[in-house]
Amino acid sequence: MAQANTQPKPLMPHATATWLVDHTGLSFEQIAEFCGLHILEVQAMADDLAGSKYTGRDPVHAGELTLEEIEKGQADSEYSLKMHKAPVEVTRTKGPRYTPVSKRQDKPDGIAWILRNHPEVSDAQISKLIGTTRNTIGAIRERTHWNIQNIQPKDPVTLGLCSQRELDAVVAKAAKRAGITEEVEAPTDGDTRSDKDKLIEELRAEREANVKAAAEAAQEAEAEAWLAAKREAEASGADTIDPESGFSTPAAESESESEDEEAEADKA
Repeated sequence: MAQANTQPKPLMPHATATWLVDHTGLSFEQIAEFCGLHILEVQAMADDLAGSKYTGRDPVHAGELTLEEIEKGQADSEYSLKMHKAPVEVTRTKGPRYTPVSKRQDKPDGIAWILRNHPEVSDAQISKLIGTTRNTIGAIRERTHWNIQNIQPKDPVTLGLCSQRELDAVVAKAAKRAGITEEVEAPTDGDTRSDKDKLIEELRAEREANVKAAAEAAQEAEAEAWLAAKREAEASGADTIDPESGFSTPAAESESESEDEEAEADKA
């Protein structure tokens, strides 16, 4: 039964499977294979255990199956049903942009934001971008909208009403039509690096500065510790600290070395 793997599936697989379960004697495996479903899904529909209830869809009426094909399948449980006519792909026709119900209440805020920040954008462009009507746009512009007191201008991209690329394209097109050109300041230092490269450079410099500061702090702490130890040794008359080796030297030996140095200085 490998035929079904190479042919298209019904337009509404679950609804078609429900109809075949209720109106034919086909096996669960045949129905599952024809509809592109798992056999357990078909069995759950037959046992009325499926989480969702589907209204059956007649594949014979839709032209996807013929009665002769169904009879062949009922006569032979190993027979793979062959689709008579593949379903026509449904494509969305031109019209206003579809907006989920949960976001439709945000449309006035997005319209107000565009009207405030980009007055050069036409009503037709706003209507196409956000999926609204010109009457709504006009009411918000003239502040006659029924909910005008609660409308707060918000970026439509943040609200999820459009993408940043779509908004930028509309604004650029409107600016070009209105003859508005944005002046771009040339970098004064000739730095052509991207913002990402600049940020990486700043972080690297900051890290190096922190490492340097930590090293200097460690050196200062070591010097203070050595100085404190030396003063303590001098005060107690005990061993002194050799600044070159970092080890203590007996006081007598230190005095002897001092006398030798003075003698050598006299000879010189």
